[in-house]
Amino acid sequence: MNNGAQRRSWFLTSHLRAAGARLGLAIVLAPAVVVPRSAQAQTFTLLYTFTGGADGRTPGGGVILDAAGNLYGTTTQGGNLACSQGCGTVFKVDGAGKEIVLHSFTGTGAGDGEYPTAALVMDGQGNLYGTTAVGGTSGHGTVFKVDTTGKETVLHSFSGASWEGAFPNGGVVRDGQGNLYGTTEAGGTSNCGTVFKLDPTGKETVLYSFTGTGGDGSSPEAGVVRDGQGDLYGTTRVGGVSNYGTVFTVDTSGKETVLYSFTGPWADGAYPGPT
Repeated sequence: MNNGAQRRSWFLTSHLRAAGARLGLAIVLAPAVVVPRSAQAQTFTLLYTFTGGADGRTPGGGVILDAAGNLYGTTTQGGNLACSQGCGTVFKVDGAGKEIVLHSFTGTGAGDGEYPTAALVMDGQGNLYGTTAVGGTSGHGTVFKVDTTGKETVLHSFSGASWEGAFPNGGVVRDGQGNLYGTTEAGGTSNCGTVFKLDPTGKETVLYSFTGTGGDGSSPEAGVVRDGQGDLYGTTRVGGVSNYGTVFTVDTSGKETVLYSFTGPWADGAYPGPT
């Protein structure tokens, strides 16, 4: 499914429903009481309720926390209504529950992203980085940056061409040199998805293209994690020996190893997707 318009239609009827779009709204919760480790329950306080429209709705990727106690995240819908149900937002909620929309995505027609589904990462200067599942110059998704003033920059627009990926659902991780790493669900040499690197200038390198054959994985929907040696770890939703998905690693040279192939939903897990 490499057509951006078809992808948007499919995305709205699958990912959004799974993320809770049936409710149309979502909430941010925080513990209201600090309790001993031995306690069995906590009390939670409602910090903010999204209202839809110009405000965001359907936050699917969780939040990150800065040193001052502010929360940052994305909503998959809401914001600018150039897209059906809104193109999504990047938001901030402070410790008092006050929300600010830092950026409203404007969609493919404007060259901007649409429908961010994953969590953000933050650098030492407070800049935020993330992905949109679709949108960009050709509708195949973007990697973006939002600075502390709310100014957004599209760092890379995926083209869907065979030499690169398409539809980065899973967000990015960042190394100490400012490089970003993530996955695309489709694209690559076999159209089975990729693991990519984006340097600080916006240059993209495909580290690995999944083949979906010979026990290899296909269609990574979640992002990656990175260890101290620079090796990346992640999952593919399908592929592997039994076509129920895999856990993989990609080293710094781009060599991929399938660490585990899931065997099925009864004896084992199946279809590892986004967190």
